[in-house]
Amino acid sequence: MEYDWAHWSSLAARDPEAFERERRATLDAFIAGAPPEHQARLKGLQFRIDLERQRSATPLGASIRLNRLMWDSFTELRSALEKLRDASPARPAAVAQAAAPRVAAVLRFPAERRS
Repeated sequence: MEYDWAHWSSLAARDPEAFERERRATLDAFIAGAPPEHQARLKGLQFRIDLERQRSATPLGASIRLNRLMWDSFTELRSALEKLRDASPARPAAVAQAAAPRVAAVLRFPAERRS
């Protein structure tokens, strides 16, 4: 699905109600095209996004709320990943290597002479 910014921007400025109808139809079609096992989760996420948009007095406020929602979700996912990694008895070599302290030789260069 390709996003046509000019179309959406023009439609929003010209006819906000038509924009909302088309936005809703596009989102519904996207969710319907997802694998069945993901559709309920996507519908729930879209419900939450719509709720945050309704709670906001301005588009900027909605953007801030949705940004916060995204970061909260990312933090939750990262915490779960870290718990899983810490609980794993055998850590992959790449993870162990990344966690190992790095040592490097520091080279001394002669001071530059100023005239």
